[in-house]
Amino acid sequence: MNLQLPYCFCFFLLLKLPFSTNGQAYKNVSLGSSLTAASGDLPWTSPSGEFAFGFQQVGDAGYLLAIWFNKIPERTIVWSANRNNLAQRGSTVQLTADGQLVLNDRSGTRIRNTAYLGGSGAAYGAMLDTGNFVLSGQAGDTLWQSFDQPTDTLLPTQILKSGAQLIAPYLEKNYSDGRFKLILQDDGNLVMYTTAYPLTTSNFLYWSTGSSLGSGNQLIFNQSGYMYVVASNGTILNPVFSNPVSLQDFYHRATIDYDGVFRQYVYPKSASSGKRWAMALTTSTNFVPPDICLAISYPLGSGACGFNSLCELGDDQRPSCRCPTGYSFYDQDDERKGCKKNFISQDCGHPSQEIDNFEIRDMLNTNFPHTDYGYFKSSIVDEEWCRQACLSDCYCDVATFQVGQCWKKRGPLSNGVTDPRILDKALLKVRKGNRTEELAQKKSAKKSDRSALIISGSVLLDPSSFFSTI
Repeated sequence: MNLQLPYCFCFFLLLKLPFSTNGQAYKNVSLGSSLTAASGDLPWTSPSGEFAFGFQQVGDAGYLLAIWFNKIPERTIVWSANRNNLAQRGSTVQLTADGQLVLNDRSGTRIRNTAYLGGSGAAYGAMLDTGNFVLSGQAGDTLWQSFDQPTDTLLPTQILKSGAQLIAPYLEKNYSDGRFKLILQDDGNLVMYTTAYPLTTSNFLYWSTGSSLGSGNQLIFNQSGYMYVVASNGTILNPVFSNPVSLQDFYHRATIDYDGVFRQYVYPKSASSGKRWAMALTTSTNFVPPDICLAISYPLGSGACGFNSLCELGDDQRPSCRCPTGYSFYDQDDERKGCKKNFISQDCGHPSQEIDNFEIRDMLNTNFPHTDYGYFKSSIVDEEWCRQACLSDCYCDVATFQVGQCWKKRGPLSNGVTDPRILDKALLKVRKGNRTEELAQKKSAKKSDRSALIISGSVLLDPSSFFSTI
């Protein structure tokens, strides 16, 4: 939808459009220059030293060819070339004699999936103070730039062109392609999608500017901290972030994080070593969507968190994933893989005998949309009826109740969310006490007894075993 912004505001914003990379101060990276992973080589830095280009070690997994903020203790990465295929010790990046930027492993073979690197016939390279790495021709014309190949972050003066996208990292310190993406569509709509992970193809839309007028041309992040979609004729269609921030006093960036939220961050240049990146100002206009727990809810997929888990927005406006009672995370280091039961499910062969072994745990303001297989609405349907209906049904993992209505749901549970605006009460079925461990031990004992019986039986049936030592 076109916004009718005051003329003075539009004029102000247009004055703040990003400067061209041409004419900015730079340090030349000459042809033949190279960097080697883990060799102690100093990175290629911008004139102010605020940005650096080189190899960053990612735990024990390998090395990322990246650009990062170089003057703060938290060397925050803003661009990378090989996020899905980390380089190993001894790999090199080189600006070749024919003006190409190439990334090779230690044997000299081009590393796969590094299409971000380019250039041909460049006269030199340069790391600019904007955070943009460029390859330039003899006349200073830009042949290739990292700003045209963003990963998950936009920097002030950077433009996201029509059709370009940002892909969230998998985890905070795992920079491979993750579960969410932001894209400026050809129709001018700036949208965010879940991905069909492990693919990066778009799955479900969960936020958009709504500016699909067929005229959107660019997403601009200007040097004052404003971000907005601009039509090809210069008309401002939709502001995304409207938080003025001083570039002189703050570093700032906009990143689609691993949790699927697009946030604007600032970091004071005068900060002590104990500081961290903070969201710009303290308003709700520095991240979208406002509540991702409620924004993502579709029949396919797990939701904002993993299967069998619950998403809840914290006081810091960040989503947290947790497991319901009786469940635990599959992977403590990756909560979005979801939760698993810590108990043996109800035996459908003898459901009536199993009822006394289970109980219902109440969860207020909680729902698991799109996993229903039974719906009941009647004058006799109250909370107790709903509770007993789930207890006596071996397929029911949880029921939700709201004013004379009952929904039965089976696993894996998806789109789990706890929020004060949700009126449902979730009735979660779990096994009582320590029966889980006891039953697991009995099951293991029966398996051992069965194995022993099979072994002894095979010995008795094979007379040759008696004479094998003769």
